[in-house]
Amino acid sequence: MSLVEEFDKKGNWFFKHRSYLPVILYPLATLVLFLEFNNDFIIPELPWSITCLAISLLGLFIRILVIGFTPRGTSGRNTDKQVAEVLNSKGIYSVVRHPLYLGNFLMWFGIILYVDNIWFAISCILLFWLYYERIMFAEEQFLKGKFGDQYLKWSMTAPPFFPKLKGWQNADLEFSFKNVLKREYNGLFAVGISFAYLNILKNYLATKEFMITDFWLYTLIITFLIFIVLRTLKKTTRVLHVNGR
Repeated sequence: MSLVEEFDKKGNWFFKHRSYLPVILYPLATLVLFLEFNNDFIIPELPWSITCLAISLLGLFIRILVIGFTPRGTSGRNTDKQVAEVLNSKGIYSVVRHPLYLGNFLMWFGIILYVDNIWFAISCILLFWLYYERIMFAEEQFLKGKFGDQYLKWSMTAPPFFPKLKGWQNADLEFSFKNVLKREYNGLFAVGISFAYLNILKNYLATKEFMITDFWLYTLIITFLIFIVLRTLKKTTRVLHVNGR
């Protein structure tokens, strides 16, 4: 099997199982904290907490820029196979080809940094790159085969992962705030509960008591309330229903 075929095959397999990568990070982060926690070297809690949360929220914001302008007939949360009725090349896709994966990376990178272990952070970056590089390769093989020259022209102007600083083109669709609310509340709550878990674990290792700092307690409460409200609206009403999307 050629490297191209191998990358494509592995990429499609990873695409189907891409939701499981974050799950691996929880036991790894727990193990690193138990083995490497250093009570003598603690970064000031509140400024560092705000910084890490800001990085994660930046990732969520990038995802919102994607989800808010998503046309019908794209892969989205689909894990069965690659789907694309149209080629996304406007909006945030005009400055980067894989904004969802950039958003995912930043969301989890903020959490990874909060572990306060440089080697864990470097290892996670490498793991993320090896994992998502193959997914991006498989997606681009699919898009190149379906859209041909249209895809090749777009790929010459939009970099794969690190956004360019100019060349933004407004999306053809109107921004759908309802679509964002319907699809992204899980990610916001995952951020809140992940930080809270790590904070409780770090406090336990430092003091031998289970407690959570006020900043992360308030963050957890806010993200949980948003989760409950939006999930209830989605499951029991049509308030978040988006016609045709």
